Amino acid sequence: MNGGVDSLLSEEVIDLTRGPSGLGFNIVGGTDQQYISNDTGIYVSRIKEDGAAALDGRLQEGDKILAVNGKELKNMLHQHVVDLFRTAGDKVSLKVQHRLLPQNGPSSHRGDGDPGGLPLAVILVPGLAIVAAAVWAFVRYRQRV
Repeated sequence: MNGGVDSLLSEEVIDLTRGPSGLGFNIVGGTDQQYISNDTGIYVSRIKEDGAAALDGRLQEGDKILAVNGKELKNMLHQHVVDLFRTAGDKVSLKVQHRLLPQNGPSSHRGDGDPGGLPLAVILVPGLAIVAAAVWAFVRYRQRV
């Protein structure tokens, strides 16, 4: 999603029935409020406890919503998508894109471009500390000689 190749994407259609508190999730994104740089998509920002989405269990925070009742959400203003949800009726069909993290090895949040999944800093910082200690010890040794 941000250029990293640390995750796989899968699509799923999720049918929800609107409950007393609506569909039970919040969204972010749109052409006027990009949530991810250079991506005008609509994303789930929060799943409300005991809402329709939470009770169903398949929709997750961070999922990208591709379509609502068959209507693609490409290049839409945020408010237009909100209005689309409000007028979608009691039975709402969502086409969503899930981001699946690798099953083996460490996973990283939002990807960082490191194929191993570990942030580069996790490797570099201890390595730099060891190098700095070795240089300091060498300089101290040379001062004694």
